[in-house]
Amino acid sequence: MMPRIVGVILSRADLRRAQRMRRAPDFFELRLDALLPCLDEVRRSAARLPAPLIITARHPLEGGANRLSAAKRRALLLEFLPRARYIDVELRSVPAFRSVLETAARANIKVIISFHDFHMAPDAPQLDRLAGRAHSLGAALFKVAVRTDTRAQLDTLLHFFDRNRRAQKIAAMGIGRLGRASRLELARRGSVLNYGHLGSQAVAGQLSLDELRRLAARADAVS
Repeated sequence: MMPRIVGVILSRADLRRAQRMRRAPDFFELRLDALLPCLDEVRRSAARLPAPLIITARHPLEGGANRLSAAKRRALLLEFLPRARYIDVELRSVPAFRSVLETAARANIKVIISFHDFHMAPDAPQLDRLAGRAHSLGAALFKVAVRTDTRAQLDTLLHFFDRNRRAQKIAAMGIGRLGRASRLELARRGSVLNYGHLGSQAVAGQLSLDELRRLAARADAVS
């Protein structure tokens, strides 16, 4: 299965690189929380980006920038929702963002329910419960990003993905010392979405867009 690639736009520089791309990824993710300082430029250029958009305004406890309140994040998501193909909302934020998700459903915009832990690696039962909750809430896919500093943590994430991938769509990735290895292996195993940076690594283990493209080219050659 060829990996589907997401280019993450975190800054004004990323936004300008994305606009100049002749070969776009499958999607761009607009990290609206991080893009707050250049929001006017995002408003002007979002419609001209050469790939469909995933929008998110990340919770501060899950890596969100600028310590935004729930009300501010909700307003950003509602503003950019008409331009989105997907909206990404953390599992912890679902209760506060019911109105946003209902608006997305009426507009046929798909929902990614996500979980990010930059400090810990949940065990297998915890990961299964998180995926089950996302599925019960009607997520089009579940995105999970957790620590993979040890081989045991990496194996837990890989086994979780293999157990659940047939029951629901999952985008999975590791963070930390074995983050890079996790992302390469999960892309190979069929992670639904695979996220790459456009200029500089935002978290330990993140791959670049070019690295993901080379992986996709190898997968295409094999198939």
